[in-house]
Amino acid sequence: MPSKVEGWKDEVYGTEIREHLNRFAEEGWNAIPEDERDAWFERFKWWGLYHQRNGQESYFMMRVGVPGGRLTPEQLRVVAEIADEYARGPAENPEWEGAWLDYTTRQSIQLHWIELADVPDIFDRLEAHGLSTIQACGDSWRNIVGSPVAGRDADEHLDVWPLIEGLNEEFKGNPAHENLPRKWKVSITGDTRGSGQGDINDLAFEPAIKEIDGEEVKGFNTLVGGGLARKEERFARDIDVFCTPERIYDVAAGVSALFRDHGDRDNRFNARIKFLMDEWGPEKFRRVLQEEYVDYELPTAGEDLRDRYDYNAGRSDAPGDYVGVHEQNDGRYFVGLSVLVGRMGTTDALRLADLAAEYGSELVGLTQRQNVIVADIDEDDLEDFLDEPLLDEYSPDPHPFMRGSIACTGTEFCSLSIVETKNRMVRYAHWLRDNVEVPDGVEDFHVHLSGCTASCAQPQIADVSLRGMKTRKDGEPVEAFDIGLGGGLGENPQFAEWVEMRVAADEVPGYVRNLLATYEAERRDGESFRDFIAARDEDELADLAEPEETDYEDPYMHNTKMTWYPYAEDDAMDSAPVPADD
Repeated sequence: MPSKVEGWKDEVYGTEIREHLNRFAEEGWNAIPEDERDAWFERFKWWGLYHQRNGQESYFMMRVGVPGGRLTPEQLRVVAEIADEYARGPAENPEWEGAWLDYTTRQSIQLHWIELADVPDIFDRLEAHGLSTIQACGDSWRNIVGSPVAGRDADEHLDVWPLIEGLNEEFKGNPAHENLPRKWKVSITGDTRGSGQGDINDLAFEPAIKEIDGEEVKGFNTLVGGGLARKEERFARDIDVFCTPERIYDVAAGVSALFRDHGDRDNRFNARIKFLMDEWGPEKFRRVLQEEYVDYELPTAGEDLRDRYDYNAGRSDAPGDYVGVHEQNDGRYFVGLSVLVGRMGTTDALRLADLAAEYGSELVGLTQRQNVIVADIDEDDLEDFLDEPLLDEYSPDPHPFMRGSIACTGTEFCSLSIVETKNRMVRYAHWLRDNVEVPDGVEDFHVHLSGCTASCAQPQIADVSLRGMKTRKDGEPVEAFDIGLGGGLGENPQFAEWVEMRVAADEVPGYVRNLLATYEAERRDGESFRDFIAARDEDELADLAEPEETDYEDPYMHNTKMTWYPYAEDDAMDSAPVPADD
């Protein structure tokens, strides 16, 4: 029997959801029948809207898709203006007062506290500037990720921006592909950095070369079935298919249609394509793709370029991100700015848009490490740009702990999260910066904090992985984390080894300090942290460090999931000022 969600989707799904959104926006929150709200909330996701959690009834998170993470300065300005006008809630966050933009690990932008009545106007303003929320969530093609500086990067295999743009146009709002069994995450990597992070995507096109008719041809190898969620992490598997840029549309359509027809629609827990790949294996998957979904002979895979990857790879000889000053292929420069946990206030976002325009940039990029890029800076202007006051806050040369810290939304807004995340990761990063000596040669140290097993902060591919849990301390329930070590992508991707379970949140910074002291004392010359972890067995990893209380103080130790808003002065659930007035 199809799942409940499939039943809802059979009734209403895809582009037609928008007319219902418009109706509810006009008639008000109470026009949504209470016994139908779960169904409508599931459908609204297709248009980029998630209903926020208990205690925040009638408020929504809105996700704006940014294909390849590429914005013009004017587009950034429009999103910031929308956030400033519409994304203000009934309580303030103490770290980011007012309104802000959240840059995500899939190169999108999230806004919070959105009310239904404002959605049509927001849609109109976004679309007037070439932006959209279409399929930013839901069971369909999500935001296509890749290098935000494709076509400008001096370290490049192929310029994939036209392909990302073309696939976005082809598959967003396409009736044949708008209703898949589950979310569908696609990456296209055209650089030799590995910045698309293809290993953790449902469908990944990875840079490769192949000799065809005596000539070396540039193109992509095809990987299928990656993902991180539900403690069911998988690396995408090579299905032995090489495709040229011209054939990428055929292969993408074929794999998407195969998933549409053969993915599990009975059990949503098994609906991702990684489970179909588990069942079939790469050989059968390729055979069915060839026989039923592609009308030309699929070439076998070419030679991949994985030995050059450094993005999020944990190498000691490369920073693994876009932060810093980088020369473009046209002699100009792009500058990567570190945005702690990916959150930027609207005032700063507007200033960033102004700066980009002032310095002649046509591109503001969003990366999968929640950072931003300003491209097209002339060499003569570079020194002045680097001296701009805004870069004191968003540095191109940040402290390693500031550079490597990522966090998901957490209990501030998310119904799935178990613990508070954003503000806590900010506090962790500041305490580690001020109290922990960074080992020599470590330019960045990746700490990813995820509020639950959904893994939106991609914890399995970090030096230190934090996954939200609960425990008891001194007889009281407190927020806690499982701790993993040694994850990362690159030539030989590796998921983190989980070594400590349910560590009280206020003991995590002490654990990291003790861990890095052990690393400094025992590592071989030049040994990266990831290699240091990989060289040890399970028992040795468990003995590397102990959690410890320090002078770090955590104000979010209570069960923030049971508050209406973790930062409200009166955060009790029955004090929630919702729903918002119609």
